[in-house]
Amino acid sequence: MRILELISIVERYAPPEAAASWDVSGIQVASFAADCSSVAVTLEPDPEILRAAADAGADFILTHHPLSMQPRFPNRANAYLAVLSLLCARGIPLYSAHTSLDANPKGPAQSLARELNLQDAEVLEPYADRPGSEQVFGFGFCGRLPETLAYADFCRRLGKIIDPGAGRVCGPVPARVSRLACCPGAGASLIPRAAAAGVDLFITGDIRYHSALEACELGLCVLDVGHFVLEEMMMNRFAALLARVLPVPVRFFPGRDPFSPARMTNAPTVSGMNHLGLEDYLEPLLKTD
Repeated sequence: MRILELISIVERYAPPEAAASWDVSGIQVASFAADCSSVAVTLEPDPEILRAAADAGADFILTHHPLSMQPRFPNRANAYLAVLSLLCARGIPLYSAHTSLDANPKGPAQSLARELNLQDAEVLEPYADRPGSEQVFGFGFCGRLPETLAYADFCRRLGKIIDPGAGRVCGPVPARVSRLACCPGAGASLIPRAAAAGVDLFITGDIRYHSALEACELGLCVLDVGHFVLEEMMMNRFAALLARVLPVPVRFFPGRDPFSPARMTNAPTVSGMNHLGLEDYLEPLLKTD
């Protein structure tokens, strides 16, 4: 398959115009190769995971997080140098679908919304600098459950979809959950937006002390499941989606949560994430118009 054709398909779901102005989505490491025969998808450009992908025969690697957010020299013997050395030596291109994927509400960024069958789902924080755009891009989403659940029942249902690991809760715990918001990755800055949306619960990651205090002050319950969990799920789903639309094999390589470095993630695999049924999940995403 031509690499340029592959990238054009990836960008149907992670459109470059959706990326934040500060982001560096897109090609991270170029290659002289024009074709590829096997695609690896993973969350992080981790040297060990990329080496495993290369050893398994991948000749195109797609990650969520960029290799680096700032231009820099490879002047230290670190993970950055290890990745560059590996990819350049083997001629493997690296592509990052970062905020270009996060901000597309029609893509895998709303995996949890589809798993929970949220009704009237909408972008939580739309971009304000896209006047006249036919597509609403932005971070996070909010919506309502098909039925109101007791908080404990909701948590049990959530636990069948993701592994929250050492999740933490801040703010007043609601008796029942009807409307909820979510921002995969780091969503502390969206706490005021979630509170203003009148949700019962906000699910995200990377909540720090003062953000937790802000949630308490606003009367918003926040479930911090960590940066890793929801984005790992998103890339897992993206791999399954690409496997349906690409004419070459696509393999998902599980990531490693840095807060539990002694073990690889025990998040469900593509085949195991079957709350909706994989076919039911993928069909709406296959339609990009």
